[in-house]
Amino acid sequence: MKIVIVNYGAGNIQSIKFAIKRLGYEAVLSNDVEEIRNADKVIFPGVGEASSAMKKLRESELDMLIPELKQPVLGICLGMQLMCNSSEEGNTKGLGIFDLDVVRFPDSVKVPQIGWNQIEGLKTNLFADIPESAHIYLVHSYYAPLSNETIATAEYALPYSAALRKDNFYGTQFHPEKSSEIGNEILKNFLTEI
Repeated sequence: MKIVIVNYGAGNIQSIKFAIKRLGYEAVLSNDVEEIRNADKVIFPGVGEASSAMKKLRESELDMLIPELKQPVLGICLGMQLMCNSSEEGNTKGLGIFDLDVVRFPDSVKVPQIGWNQIEGLKTNLFADIPESAHIYLVHSYYAPLSNETIATAEYALPYSAALRKDNFYGTQFHPEKSSEIGNEILKNFLTEI
């Protein structure tokens, strides 16, 4: 199985690569269009600020490629947010895969939300054998609202999408690679159950 982690200069890609290696798989880091297109599974990470990350995607023409991919794709954190229509962060136009607009948490709570939270309402094989109220690790100031594409929810001032799915595209707001055994199981499910 060929696993490619999209390397566009805006992700904590080494920690994801190590997490996959711990599961017994090798992943390739790449921004090459053909290599990504020919992967069996694609992981699209993201850390940082939305508008600068989108600029990097456009520079390597990955903004055109990612929405066209037919194999399973997993967006993580900012990667998931960039898969939405837009983000309030930097007034950024996204990839338009998920029909959602990412917004900032209300001023009534401290941002970013950093640390452990629980996920509920788990749907799809991404969460096979994952218990309700499992703890996952998050770092974010912006969130995707609930929608019919939501496959897991979390709460911080209000309920929001902790994970999304549309067709072959999946996204997690949380970092599975930093979420201990639960996160390892979710990554394993993406590699073996989807």
